[in-house]
Amino acid sequence: MNLIEAAHAAEAGGGGGGSGLINIVFLGGFVLIFYFLLIRPQSKRRKEHQALVSSLAKGNEVVTAGGVVGQITKVEDDFIKIRVAPKIEMRVQKSAVSATLPNGTLKSLDESGG
Repeated sequence: MNLIEAAHAAEAGGGGGGSGLINIVFLGGFVLIFYFLLIRPQSKRRKEHQALVSSLAKGNEVVTAGGVVGQITKVEDDFIKIRVAPKIEMRVQKSAVSATLPNGTLKSLDESGG
């Protein structure tokens, strides 16, 4: 009887090699999912924001991350000056700009009473 029990125990222990390969495949799948759902989109957004920041020029109308809307009056190395109202300018970091607006947006906002 001991021989039969030993044979069953050997069969159960010998199947472990295939499960290691399956674990590696699952791990690789998780890495791919993590890359395509998290790393790649974040990298794409970072590149788009860097292109936006490098293309800022005098006269552009922008919105900062804090929601301030204005027109660029001066571009410096790391900062820009934006006019938020007549005779009122603010200096903000270039990286704080979240979007550029089409030209004429500020004028239409002023006309609508906003």
